[in-house]
Amino acid sequence: MSSAIGIISANMNSSVLQGLAQERPIAAVPFGGRYRLLDFALSSMVNSGIRTVGLVTPQQYRPMLDHLGAGKDWSLDRKSGGLFILPGAIHSLGHYDIRFSLKDIALNIEFLEKDCARNVIISSSDHVFNADFRPIIDHHDQVEADVTLVYNQSDRPFEREDLIYLRGKEDGRITGLGKNCEMSGPDTPCKYFIDLFIIRRELLLQMIEGYRSVENIELIEIIAQHLGELKVHGYFFGGYVGRIHSVSDYFQSNLALLREEIRKDLFINTQPIRTKIRDNPPAKYGKKAQVKNSLISSGCTIEGTVENTILSRGIVIEEGCEIQNCIIMSKCVIGKGSKLQNVILDKFVAVNEGNVLQGQVNQPLVISKKAII
Repeated sequence: MSSAIGIISANMNSSVLQGLAQERPIAAVPFGGRYRLLDFALSSMVNSGIRTVGLVTPQQYRPMLDHLGAGKDWSLDRKSGGLFILPGAIHSLGHYDIRFSLKDIALNIEFLEKDCARNVIISSSDHVFNADFRPIIDHHDQVEADVTLVYNQSDRPFEREDLIYLRGKEDGRITGLGKNCEMSGPDTPCKYFIDLFIIRRELLLQMIEGYRSVENIELIEIIAQHLGELKVHGYFFGGYVGRIHSVSDYFQSNLALLREEIRKDLFINTQPIRTKIRDNPPAKYGKKAQVKNSLISSGCTIEGTVENTILSRGIVIEEGCEIQNCIIMSKCVIGKGSKLQNVILDKFVAVNEGNVLQGQVNQPLVISKKAII
């Protein structure tokens, strides 16, 4: 898709995920047993024909670069276009409410100036989705929009303050942005922005020039201020969207993968979610192993009982263990007779024999990386 380039913002507040993002940005947090959160936005762009993608990096960017490498697994190790690492300007320190910082983009203005694409697709890196951007780009060009905000909708408002709701006309033009579902209008579904939008490249360059002296301004805030002057449209995306803005979000979005209809929506054969490839042996199941409704990655050894759980690569579940409703990341070892329920284990955690760990469905217990229990 030569008419568009992509920018993925990974420079955002990581404290919302507590210990899970202590040594890594949200974009690099493992998800679904074998992926990282940024894989979903990046794969959607690549699958849509976008061959030039810029990644705005946070302060702790090493795990993210280790995962991406030169972009080979996403077909972005190219002579023309490819994957560009764009240093973030603020590194999220003290500016937790900014997701699309104009200063981040202004610092990397050459990325925009050197390309002749008409449009820029900008996405956050903490959403789980699989989108084809081609019809969105086509709609954006057909209506000659300056900005197209991609949204999903719900019959009822969410009990959270981090969402932006949209109000629009019948022709799709957006007339208001706000924090209340009432923005969508009476007796209509709540239309909420999913941190994904398209903007004309020349307009983005004009915004950078016009707001060069303004510190720490949010790009969406600028768009909201100029709704009367700009032609801003909305585009409905009806696929599954998992928003990862808390530990509870992360837990529930992972477990949602255990539902067949969501797996079918996310992991489409013609639009695969790409990730770093690792060669591991298949999972090994012992004679007493019992596994029900779980996702088991390669390299695991299971001797106990696993139910409603997602296991990443290389995990050892010893005999007599009972694991239920858990998210366990790579290289963890669960000792004999241990019982875990509603728990998230980060990588390289060792749970010694006979331990009992239990969290709540809405407040899972999080064990930090390399901990010994």
